Amino acid sequence: MGLLAACALGAAGIAQAENRPAEKSEVVVAFGAEPQQVDPTRSSAGVDGYYMDLFYESLLAVTPEFERVPWLAESWQVIDGEDAEEGEKGEAAEGGEKKITIAVKIRDGVKFHNGDTLTAHDFAYSYERLSDPVSRTAGRLRYVDGIRVHDDTRFDFVLNSPDGSLEALNLVLTAIPRKYYEEVGDAGVQAHPIGTGPWKFVSRKPREELVVERFEDYWNRDAMPVAKRLRIKIIPEDTTRVAAFKTGAVDWIDAVPPAQVAEFERLPGVKVASVPTPNNLYLSLNAIDPGSPLRFEKVRQAIAHAINVDDIIRYILYGQGIRTAQLAPGTLGYDPALKPYPYDPARARELLAEAGFPGGVNVTCYNLTTPREPNFKEVGETIFAYLNEAGIRCRIVQLEYGAWIAVGRRFSRPHMDGIWSTMWGQGLPGDPADAWSGHVHTAGDGWGTYSYHADPELDAMIVQLRKTMDETQRIALIRAIAVRKHEQVAGGFPTYRPMITLAWRDDVDFEPWPAAFWRSMRGMKGKAR
Repeated sequence: MGLLAACALGAAGIAQAENRPAEKSEVVVAFGAEPQQVDPTRSSAGVDGYYMDLFYESLLAVTPEFERVPWLAESWQVIDGEDAEEGEKGEAAEGGEKKITIAVKIRDGVKFHNGDTLTAHDFAYSYERLSDPVSRTAGRLRYVDGIRVHDDTRFDFVLNSPDGSLEALNLVLTAIPRKYYEEVGDAGVQAHPIGTGPWKFVSRKPREELVVERFEDYWNRDAMPVAKRLRIKIIPEDTTRVAAFKTGAVDWIDAVPPAQVAEFERLPGVKVASVPTPNNLYLSLNAIDPGSPLRFEKVRQAIAHAINVDDIIRYILYGQGIRTAQLAPGTLGYDPALKPYPYDPARARELLAEAGFPGGVNVTCYNLTTPREPNFKEVGETIFAYLNEAGIRCRIVQLEYGAWIAVGRRFSRPHMDGIWSTMWGQGLPGDPADAWSGHVHTAGDGWGTYSYHADPELDAMIVQLRKTMDETQRIALIRAIAVRKHEQVAGGFPTYRPMITLAWRDDVDFEPWPAAFWRSMRGMKGKAR
């Protein structure tokens, strides 16, 4: 078992209880960051999942033990072109590749919050919205030609090529109510989300709180919440969020400050779980603009040598981070033989000189001030200080979450013209194919939505990875791409995978689930007497 799995499995066992509490009550939760979007077909950022996971569900799910299980899908089967039923065999796809079908049977009788019954037609509508170019996740469906509905509970993904990422993305599609979406439009969905999840929307005050109540007709009776209501407070400031917990104003908080984790572990009547997030943090480096010094490989290598990531984890994160060369332990294709760049500021200055910049370089450095991951603002500022010391002089631009996510989008205006301290979720236990498709592959035609790199050979390797379904072959490809990325510091410079610490009172029955970056309330059962 890898470190990633061991950490999460240990944490998941903390809150197991033999007897579920019977009392129906309100639980008050505090998040450090607020989502921008509550429509799963329009989301482009991981933090949106904090809210979306309350209301919406996917075909598959990942349990606290990292087992991928059927969720709204009762079953699914991958069928290649040779095994398709007579009459369903399509023509060979462009390039002679076999067509693939993923046959899905969804559960009978699942209800939306408004009482409508979930059907295969709702998933077909989910596909329509997700594959629309306005969706920033349309690239995840690049090899899906369409959805073929057989009846209310059976449909097929019709692929024009094998796609090894679809299962890792839980088959992508989220259950959304077509009739409701068409009636209320995008603004109505934002104002009042409706899904099949265990929690039902009550009210929202942006930047203050979201209130949800138990969905009485929830299909999964074994996962039915005991608490009647959740009140989710948005408290970005660490000191205020911690004070709210200590004074009893809230029952559960995320993002316990790393410096206070040990203190929380000693608090009486409090349970704590420190778990690895699905995010891999990295520095996005603009290697495509003609005037950017970052287009030179040796300048990028200088950045890799200039930053003491180990000390950042030790002193800024108080050990709450997992150093990465490319991938975190537990991720598909993780190679322990691939070692991070050593901290060597002298070598960094030598590389700058070899690249033709003996006097150093000037760059714009973008930093996030919203607490998306623990101490993320402070980590960014420390990274930029290390770069300054090595001759890579940063003009720091501090941004709140909305502006920060916007500046990194490949075709935003103004776009990211220097170094962007950022992250990309690779899932738990982890598969990097989707992330690399988004920030390594050259931008265009649904690829590289946040990419500031262009390398045709890497592009071809990533395409091959996406089209490979055999796990052994995928592992070999992932390792080959990781080596090339590492040597060229291509698609950004990886730094670490954060740990996130959650805390809750021991009269709250909560089990951490990896969905929504561990902010999933699927495991929130309620409060004991």
